[in-house]
Amino acid sequence: MAIGVLALLGFQLVDSAFIARLGTAPLAAQSFTFPLSFLVIGIQVGMGIAIAAMISRALGGGESFRARRLGSLVLLVGTVTIALLVVLLWAIQAPVFALLGADESTRELIRAYWAPQLLAAWLGAVLYFGYSLFRAHGDTWLPGKMMVITSLVNLVLDPLLIFGIGPWQGLGLPGAAWATSIAFATGLLVLGRRLSGMDWLAAEGLLGELRRSLVPFAGIAGPAMISQLMPPLAAMLAISVVASLGEAQVAAWGLASRLETLSLMVVLAMTMSLPPWLGRCYGAGDWDQIHRLMRLALRGVVAWQLSLGILMALASPWVALALSGNPEVRDDLATLIRFLLPSYAALGVCMIVVSAGNALGWPLRAMLMSAARLFVFYLPCLWAGAWLGDLVGLAMGAALGNLLAGLAAWEVLRRILASPRRQPGKMDSAIN
Repeated sequence: MAIGVLALLGFQLVDSAFIARLGTAPLAAQSFTFPLSFLVIGIQVGMGIAIAAMISRALGGGESFRARRLGSLVLLVGTVTIALLVVLLWAIQAPVFALLGADESTRELIRAYWAPQLLAAWLGAVLYFGYSLFRAHGDTWLPGKMMVITSLVNLVLDPLLIFGIGPWQGLGLPGAAWATSIAFATGLLVLGRRLSGMDWLAAEGLLGELRRSLVPFAGIAGPAMISQLMPPLAAMLAISVVASLGEAQVAAWGLASRLETLSLMVVLAMTMSLPPWLGRCYGAGDWDQIHRLMRLALRGVVAWQLSLGILMALASPWVALALSGNPEVRDDLATLIRFLLPSYAALGVCMIVVSAGNALGWPLRAMLMSAARLFVFYLPCLWAGAWLGDLVGLAMGAALGNLLAGLAAWEVLRRILASPRRQPGKMDSAIN
């Protein structure tokens, strides 16, 4: 999964690097779309968490027939839900981007890019639901491999569709979105063929299963989606603060956002692969194994992210040079890297706690932790830092917010692991 996440996030960073060659204005236009793109991703990830949790628990409890019915239901419901969401986002684009601070010329660039980007978001969501089904059945190899394949397809198509080749004129900014759409469509074709050979879906008993599982699914998916939707909301608020500093700062912030997700590849891989394992242990009542898994995840996250963050901070001038040709954007990006990357060790701890919570029967607590991370620690520190010292202050404030959130999550995790209680119904109370 780490290899797959690296490939998937790497092509998103490559997208931004190619777009940066078009100029600061197209890069800033793409950066304004990130919060709404994260909104789609938040809902799909929230539903994917519920898919993996419920199916893995059913398998852990020996309910294989129910697991097949759940697989069919979540694929159907998820596909329709995301389709409705992207139609809504297309309809409200003008007022939303105006509220985010995009001027008329930037909104004109966004308008040409937004339709193929929404198509890519829908295709990516359906593909993600398929990945969640495979992970719930213990297969992380195929999703990881498919992430690499789709990333390579996107990497090949990006320069062709953005810049063109020979006499053929490229599409510019929209070309990046079309490349992603084609890559995800390719992945769906391959995944669909593999899924057709698996006995993981059912066509009968779906209505009865829907009535039985709707409330439990909503109990997991609802808080998980809210947890996943809070980062896009926080990103909208954050980019509105950055927009007050200037266009170059927005472009640098957009590149830093891409670099953030890429640097968190191991954490993201754990949030995908750990919950199905935890869910099976939960279904079997094996709390000793749950504690061992969570301790191992915590050690791995802190060691990896702290080492990577320090290395990236030392190499920040060269990393920024590789990602942007604009001197102002490059200098601002280097500043953001130096302060933000080391703080992701603390952010990773918080992400693991939230991910584990959704698999272990305390999704509401996980949602509250997400809310505290963003709206109690991160955004207030970000605003205070920008008010005190422009971009440098903003970067320092964001890093401080991540650190405080990580310390709070560390305490939550410590109390959970120290609890002598083993029953699922009592695990949630251990956090109080």
